[in-house]
Amino acid sequence: MSFKEERLSALTGINFDSLSDDDILKIYRKHLARGMHGICISPYVEGQKPGDQLSEEQIHRRIKILKPFTKWIRSFSCTEGNEHIPRIAKEYGLKTLVGAWLGNDPEINNKEIDGLIKATRDGYVDIAAVGNEVMYREDLSEQELLDFIYQVKEAVPGTPVGYVDAYYEFEHRPRITEACDVILANCYPYWEGCHCDYSLLYMKDMYNKALRAGNGKRVIITETGWPSQGSSLHGAVPSAENFMKYFINAQQWSKEDNIEMFYFSSFDESWKVGSEGDVGAYWGIWTKDEELKF
Repeated sequence: MSFKEERLSALTGINFDSLSDDDILKIYRKHLARGMHGICISPYVEGQKPGDQLSEEQIHRRIKILKPFTKWIRSFSCTEGNEHIPRIAKEYGLKTLVGAWLGNDPEINNKEIDGLIKATRDGYVDIAAVGNEVMYREDLSEQELLDFIYQVKEAVPGTPVGYVDAYYEFEHRPRITEACDVILANCYPYWEGCHCDYSLLYMKDMYNKALRAGNGKRVIITETGWPSQGSSLHGAVPSAENFMKYFINAQQWSKEDNIEMFYFSSFDESWKVGSEGDVGAYWGIWTKDEELKF
């Protein structure tokens, strides 16, 4: 391989052109067995959706499945049973990035913030995330979000506090970036219509934009992934093969460059079809029945 080819491989990932489907599957399984830095937990079983109460039993069962494959668990809410996730994760020796889900309901927002503060003070939170894509959805004003971030920072000194959103929001909203101890960036080449062959290069560009916006602050990729089936989005095609290719390149880059990355997602969840279309149900490494897909 020439220097130019080696350089291109480092940027764009493995060249899969000469590999058979069986070769790709073997490499995928190898990377999965090596383990991930982190994974986003999908706690809802078939027939459940946000708003339903989660049982401790189902959280135990799912975290037990994930434990051999990850060092960190990311959760999204601190109410409706989600508040048990960080405590149970700690019982299994995992580190936690714990989120408070903020929307346009002030009563729910206050319960989420109280839950995040309590879980942190109880010692179950390694990184606290105040909100997820709130600016993207326009559920709160920038000042309302800032007030929540500073409330949590004041309540839990010593624990890194950040906010999760698409990577470009940290460029566009410097006051939020300044308020965060850590930049928590979602990076999805799929949702921007990127062809899978160029998706690693695209994700690296997303990450570097968040890194520059953070001006020296720690940057964590809090979500990235590729759907295994569903409708295409411009050049981005969901398939089992592309799912595995994206996972392989993402995990290899994470390990080689020490990128802190939370993969999305652990289990398929049918309820997500309502908000994301048919691809919403197929982001998991495991099926909705808790079986490894590949």
